[in-house]
Amino acid sequence: MSCESGPTGDGFKGRIDEAEAATLSELAVRSYSTRGRELEETECAVRTAFQRDRDRIVHTKAFRRLKRKTQVFIAPTDDHFRTRLTHTLETAGIARTVARALRLNEDLVEAITLGHDLGHAPFGHIGESALDAILGETFGRQFRHNVHSLRVVDELENDGAGLNLTVEVRDGILNHTGPNEPATLEGKIVRLVDRVAYLNHDIDDAIRAGVLSADDLPADAISLLGTTGSERIDTLVHDVVESSAEAAGIVQSDDIGTAMLDLRRFMFDEVYLGPAAQEGRELATTTVREIFAGLVEQPEKLPDDRPGDLAQRVTDYVAGMTDRFALAWR
Repeated sequence: MSCESGPTGDGFKGRIDEAEAATLSELAVRSYSTRGRELEETECAVRTAFQRDRDRIVHTKAFRRLKRKTQVFIAPTDDHFRTRLTHTLETAGIARTVARALRLNEDLVEAITLGHDLGHAPFGHIGESALDAILGETFGRQFRHNVHSLRVVDELENDGAGLNLTVEVRDGILNHTGPNEPATLEGKIVRLVDRVAYLNHDIDDAIRAGVLSADDLPADAISLLGTTGSERIDTLVHDVVESSAEAAGIVQSDDIGTAMLDLRRFMFDEVYLGPAAQEGRELATTTVREIFAGLVEQPEKLPDDRPGDLAQRVTDYVAGMTDRFALAWR
């Protein structure tokens, strides 16, 4: 998209500045107060820096591949199971709602959310664990999808030139999970809402798959949060909005936060790591390990244009695979 100005674009920056001064919280990141990009660019006449970041992310190959990457259930035949792409879109919608209610920058929140899982391996968290394990065994390194998401936007996309995203978006992508908190409140929204979204739509998918019934869910948490996914999301969103407004941060109340943690523990015990998912875990783990080991032995099968040493090139290639591509590779 051209960034040249014209009659409409000439007043765009002024209108955005005026609107944000009137509507955004003092704690929000202003669209024209970004800490910038690694490579300086001319401003766009009709898009802010965060809007440009959002558009760049949506047009990546990595974003398109999310439609074929597992959320929980591997290569499902039911068209209504979530994928990594639908998870991303659901998270973006919830995160924008929270940002709007707290008068924070919705465009920044959206850009972070759309980019947060670009580096996810095939087969969801099972694939991530398998890739991390064999990478450690073979080369003594770690794989973390948040770190790899940043690598995707910094070094792999745009034919290796990267997307040159703003500091705030890059920080939010990197720190949406892991030991460090995002530097902005907008990034902290994504970090929390990511969990709100996946817990509730994973419950829905698990019930659809027959792995759970509604009666199996922990009664105390459900009585507080709600009996349906929409009720639980509504409860969690209202709680984070009200609690964060009072705290001038992104937080949950103690009782709601505890209930969500209880629900998360239940899902790990019964679904993510439970016996019903054992067959899928074995398939995913075996597939990732076989592909990785095979590429280490035959690096000539790797694309020629991948930067880095052998360990990095193999990791990049395996992490970029969709479930379908990985299963066919075997």
